[in-house]
Amino acid sequence: MIAHSIDDIQPIACFEDSPRGRLLSGAAYLFHKQGYAKTTVRELAQFIGIQSGSLFHHFKSKDDILAHVMEQTIIYNHARLEEAIQSSTHPEQQLKQLIKAELISITGDTGSAMAVLVYEWFALSTEKQNELLKRRNHYEDIWLNVIQKLCDDGKIQHDAFIWRRLIGGAIAWTVTWYNPNGKISMDELTQTVWEMAMNSHNQSN
Repeated sequence: MIAHSIDDIQPIACFEDSPRGRLLSGAAYLFHKQGYAKTTVRELAQFIGIQSGSLFHHFKSKDDILAHVMEQTIIYNHARLEEAIQSSTHPEQQLKQLIKAELISITGDTGSAMAVLVYEWFALSTEKQNELLKRRNHYEDIWLNVIQKLCDDGKIQHDAFIWRRLIGGAIAWTVTWYNPNGKISMDELTQTVWEMAMNSHNQSN
């Protein structure tokens, strides 16, 4: 069931508590729940509780709104990944913290926004994609640097880029089934993903 107004949804951590931030939160929620293409400007304005024309005091177009949802999501969760790798100097533990950080991003306080980033990327105009690619690549580089260290240490025997895509896809899919209040905790889920990832080396030998 889709909420009737922005007041009925949980705040999304990557957006500030301001008229602009509320607009981005509402957009992330609706784009996630019913898809970017199916969400009209009128629906979004009604969800936020403003006139349709008021949206364009903040953003140039619907595509611009989508781009800002993605940009703020990347910035916020990039900082989260940076914090995660500072928790240890050991690549295996850094990987574990990256897994946990991304699981929290996908299923927790930025879930709707992360889902939009993952599943609506190709709804974004090519121009906007090109503007965001540098930020997105910096986010991915944090992962790839840790994975490459594990490759160099012989802990992973697969191409770092492909390995990241496979792990990233598995983590992204958790938004469709994982319940944070269910029978498995975030720490337990993190441990499971991490063990599966690290055990892939032993299973390949």
